[in-house]
Amino acid sequence: MHRQRVMIRTFGLAAAVALAATGCGPQKSGAAPAAPSSPVAGSSPAASPSTPDDGKAGASSPAATPSQPSSPSASAPSSPGVKPIMANGDESEQIRELQARLRQLKLVSTAPTGFYGSKTTAAVKTFQSQHGLGATGSVDEATWQKIQGLSKKPTDDELRPPTTNEVDAPDPRCMQGRVMCISKESRTLAWMIDGKVVSTMDVRFGSENTPTREGEFQVGWKAKEWTSTIYHTSMPYSMFFSEGQAVHYSSDFAARGYAGASHGCVNVRDKAKLSALFDQVKVGDKVVVYW
Repeated sequence: MHRQRVMIRTFGLAAAVALAATGCGPQKSGAAPAAPSSPVAGSSPAASPSTPDDGKAGASSPAATPSQPSSPSASAPSSPGVKPIMANGDESEQIRELQARLRQLKLVSTAPTGFYGSKTTAAVKTFQSQHGLGATGSVDEATWQKIQGLSKKPTDDELRPPTTNEVDAPDPRCMQGRVMCISKESRTLAWMIDGKVVSTMDVRFGSENTPTREGEFQVGWKAKEWTSTIYHTSMPYSMFFSEGQAVHYSSDFAARGYAGASHGCVNVRDKAKLSALFDQVKVGDKVVVYW
């Protein structure tokens, strides 16, 4: 099996054994994680609960669009008799259209994700207040018709824009030292040193079945060239921070964008930016993943 050519070891032999089962290759939306083709030392990272929010990668993956709505209100028919037709916690292509229209109206600045979270709720409340509608933050038929009347049908580029996401406000844990500050809300990674943003890039996360862990971590080791020992996919510029989960370049993310998801890793689609970041990040630097 292909191994890394450039690897910084920090834990000696014991760590090398523990790292034998690493990697999070791409998967299609809603796909269950693939089983390892053969037994490996250690075990694959355990999935932990994840609460998705706007913008934000995979439903756990901000990125992945599940095959079925994530809540009863998302599956309800869009008719005056059903209120609301879209609400906080739902996920659907109709919500992606809603977010694109809200962006046209300059009520949100982030790219559509299809997930109805805190930013969408706040934008809908603002719209409702501006137009004499009940400011519930949920979209009923009257609100939806008003939004449609004041905006145009989104283009494909508006629904899935290639532009970089707007960086979210840093988590307080990111304000000291050298930190990869990773927001599931805005689907961005900000490389920060002593509270100042040095560089930023778009990221995507794991799916509902294989969520990216949240919390405060440290970079345990790095590999400029690495192949997942579980999914057998290339993971260039890997910076491992939580067992088999790492920040790494994803050609699948570069090609398909948020139509896919990882198996738990933090995918980056701009290879040049990540290459520069890889050279700057040191083993032991902090990693914060948060909503």
